[in-house]
Amino acid sequence: MSTDKSPSKVSIKAPDDLSLGKQVEYEFEYNPGLLQGVPRSLSRDTLALGKGALPFSGIDTWTGYELSWLNTKGKPQIAILECDVPITSEFLIESKSFKLYLNSFNQSKFASPEDVRKTLEADLSNCAGEGVSVNLILPSAFETLKFKEFSGTLLDDLDIDVTDYSPETRFLAVDSEQDEVSETLVSHLLKSNCLITSQPDWASIQIRYQGKAIEHEGLLRYLISFRQHNEFHEQCVERIYNDIMQLCKPNKLTVCARYTRRGGLDINPFRSNFEAPYANHRQARQ
Repeated sequence: MSTDKSPSKVSIKAPDDLSLGKQVEYEFEYNPGLLQGVPRSLSRDTLALGKGALPFSGIDTWTGYELSWLNTKGKPQIAILECDVPITSEFLIESKSFKLYLNSFNQSKFASPEDVRKTLEADLSNCAGEGVSVNLILPSAFETLKFKEFSGTLLDDLDIDVTDYSPETRFLAVDSEQDEVSETLVSHLLKSNCLITSQPDWASIQIRYQGKAIEHEGLLRYLISFRQHNEFHEQCVERIYNDIMQLCKPNKLTVCARYTRRGGLDINPFRSNFEAPYANHRQARQ
């Protein structure tokens, strides 16, 4: 590696302290100080999730398509980045700072892809405040990558009237006369906005549950009601999980969203109280 800089310990950041939404100079030589963390407590406190054990397990999986560096001879190298951030970490990684940080690799020399991977893993773990897992997919393995869409009952063809575009929990209801069901529901109509810049974030979402049957039209209206809501990806998924659990009370629940990429990065939060995270298969819109 061409620099002796070491990762700097991230300090607590409030939204106003972030580089997100501000004009910044792009750096092309390795600089771990570009990474910024956002306390997960900012959102979890509003959901009464700030204290005690979380009601779900899961992971925040990132995919980075614009990672490049130089080998020791100065020749550019590329890879696809896969990064798993534990949801028990004190901080989530702010997306624009992540992009700026990855750009800082562009003109830096590394001895090997493994050197790059270890550097990424150390810096991202430092930012999150807990161990982050990093995998690099090299061009020789690109042909092994798969596209895979969510499976389940598609809600989007329901013929509904929509008038609410801020999260509205009154739409969430169950059919108390039905027996318990196990079903998987899918929508491609989830849209929210960045907490700081209000830029749109687009996602497909899959909800798997066991319990009283959730009313489909109401659930679709609820998901669409995030359309003008400003919150980070990870926070939206936790809000959806929490609202469904509180109002529909399923015995088992998984909420998984795959967001379209911005700046070469996509974010894919997974929350569940009964199953492990799914494999990181890219979808058509990603």
